[in-house]
Amino acid sequence: MGKRRWWVPVLTAIAVTGTLSIPPTAVGSDSTSAADPADEPITDPIPEKPIQSRLGLVLDEYAQLPESEATPPATDPRLIRHNRINFVGEVPDGSGREYIPDLNGPLYLLDGGDQHVYLDFAAEFEHFFSGRGMGSGFGFVTFHPEFAENGRFYTTHTEDETAIENEEPTYPNQPDSVVQSVITEWTADDPSADVFSGSSREIFRYGFSTYIHAIQQIDFNPTARSGDEDYGLLYLAVGDGGIGVRSDAPQELDNPAGKILRIDPAGTDGPNGNYGIPPSNPFVDTPDALGEIYALGMRDPHRFTWDPERDNAMYLGHIGQHAVEAVYEVEAGDNLGWSEREGDLQYRREDGCYLYPLPEDDAEYDYVYPVAAYDHDPPANWPCDSDSGHAISGGQVYRGELAELRGKYIFGDLVDGKVFYTEVEEMRRGQTRAPLHELQLFDTEGTRLRMSDFVGEGRVDLRFGIDSDRELYLLAKSNGKIWRVVDTKRGAGSEVTRKVERNLVAHYDFENPFAVDGSYEADLGSSNTLLSLINGETDMRVADGAFPGSNNALQVQQIAPEENGNDDWKAGIFDEDGVESFEAFNGVEGTTVMGWFKMTGENPSPNSNTEDPDDYYNAVGLAGILSGSSDGHEVRALLELIQVDGELRLVALGRRIDGAASQTFAAQQDWQELLPQNEWVHLAATFDYTTGEMALYRNGESIPGFYTRSDDPWEVDGSGTSATDPKGIKIGGSFPQNDREANPCNCRMDSLMFLDTAAAPSTISQQYHRFLRR
Repeated sequence: MGKRRWWVPVLTAIAVTGTLSIPPTAVGSDSTSAADPADEPITDPIPEKPIQSRLGLVLDEYAQLPESEATPPATDPRLIRHNRINFVGEVPDGSGREYIPDLNGPLYLLDGGDQHVYLDFAAEFEHFFSGRGMGSGFGFVTFHPEFAENGRFYTTHTEDETAIENEEPTYPNQPDSVVQSVITEWTADDPSADVFSGSSREIFRYGFSTYIHAIQQIDFNPTARSGDEDYGLLYLAVGDGGIGVRSDAPQELDNPAGKILRIDPAGTDGPNGNYGIPPSNPFVDTPDALGEIYALGMRDPHRFTWDPERDNAMYLGHIGQHAVEAVYEVEAGDNLGWSEREGDLQYRREDGCYLYPLPEDDAEYDYVYPVAAYDHDPPANWPCDSDSGHAISGGQVYRGELAELRGKYIFGDLVDGKVFYTEVEEMRRGQTRAPLHELQLFDTEGTRLRMSDFVGEGRVDLRFGIDSDRELYLLAKSNGKIWRVVDTKRGAGSEVTRKVERNLVAHYDFENPFAVDGSYEADLGSSNTLLSLINGETDMRVADGAFPGSNNALQVQQIAPEENGNDDWKAGIFDEDGVESFEAFNGVEGTTVMGWFKMTGENPSPNSNTEDPDDYYNAVGLAGILSGSSDGHEVRALLELIQVDGELRLVALGRRIDGAASQTFAAQQDWQELLPQNEWVHLAATFDYTTGEMALYRNGESIPGFYTRSDDPWEVDGSGTSATDPKGIKIGGSFPQNDREANPCNCRMDSLMFLDTAAAPSTISQQYHRFLRR
């Protein structure tokens, strides 16, 4: 598939201005002091992680939409995408035409593979705005169920501060508003035309204090039939405008923020006379409440959908603040709890990192909690109060022709592109959350890929769509493509054996770029520690998997051998105070370092620290764990090529006590036979600190070797290593803190694993063969 292109987003701060006056008593207010000794912060809100399913979706590329740009031009890299398509649906007129809104302005129609612009909002509205905020622009479109006869459809878009100065909102704007969301009704002269011509009228307008969490989705209930209470009523998913973190607006019934509204676009008894308020809405008779409110207590109601079966239940994907992404079954009058709750835990404004247990009187507030959820689980070495790259992309209940998917609510994470499902029958209000399963993804050739592979970037910007047959589509802003789910496929299980998994502290397969910053690799091991790709950053991921099912590898190399510089490509982690998330290696009795390696250039490399062109480094760095007193070179467990008695050899080099002597176990066989040029080889090194035994393995088989010292440099006494956290790991070079260059490797690596035990020969052999059977 060629070399991957990985995108490195830059986080930008969003200034929040203005304050709201909070009434003395807010609905459901139960704030508790964070100093309460009976309350302990919850560091892992949802310990149950998604189950890795063998079931997979087969994705067939369906459409490529044109590039587009924001108005005004964006500076936030998260908005500078191929385009900003965010849904695909089918026009309800029997024509089979599909519609696709692009936040940057165009509304596309797809007709038998042909695509064209039906209406361009950037050109239509003088104050159209899409240049700041993830949801700003032409947000959504929905067609009246009788569009074929009446030609009516409805849209939401945002307008800038000039519009705020000149246009009257339906309800008072949030203080110091910077954008307004506008709902427009359009009437086409000819509903079957390829390009819109007709009339329009504004029906709703509301201003927000920040550029985030405006109106995300508007829609009709497609399961309602003529004569039903819900037929022809329009739902509006209104975010909190970003102020829920500092106000009770989502809990207050006198404003639209943080609510789902339900209106009758054919009515006239709304505040501006441009729509009606359905008499069956839950708060119609509540004093001082907006009759439009259908449900409340939301931060960012991203996408909602209905299941045509199971009593036409409505499901909402709700984007959390910093910890929990949730799916709710929503009924009239529900209060989801924000900002007193995030998911089913207590949120406290004064704490930017953690959630708290529910108070004893929680039942009094009658909050509704998720039927499914997952948490952010931020990397251990990433600030807890920073964006860790997660937000739910609300999905669809599948009721199409693929038997294995029927009855599943399929959704995902819009940032990293993971796709999940839950069984609808297990999503029950008031009961234990339904288990989440992560789906595998395949192209039509049967190759397993991640969405980051499909789009060629770490940040996917995933969305879901559906047609009238309930068949499923996936969309990505990263490359502006749409894929149709055409089949299911059973994939291989985990590439990690159970024996290895039990002791797997860190694991990097170079298929999982950290979505917030692609120059980091996410850890699949228990430590959850980001690996830094040093100097080469995203270019270090190359399309060259070492084993079946692997698509990418890590390229490390020397860049400028003639210069005394510090630009070699390597990877690693370094913390002068010790890497706390590597505590499993503190005082450990044994360690294993293993992975796939392929030599791709000259090894060893010319010594760039000297002027002698004939001077070469005396070692080639592969992978190792640093000791607790290391400056970046002294190691606790290392797999490397070094000079032994004047001859370069593959070695396991280890140190039991920080600052004490090391022992080396060297392979007898020539290293170039063990690591032939341009050939993938699986290597492992084990270190038993209690006995002083070390071993090397190649492709699952033990490598004969010898110890370079006959004495006892480890001072073996039956105990483990020093009781210190390692200062990090190094990959492809000696100094992961990147303050100098030494011992670069011109090679590629795949699926690097670091275990807190000296794995048995059978464990290493089984792991090697597991790779080959995938």
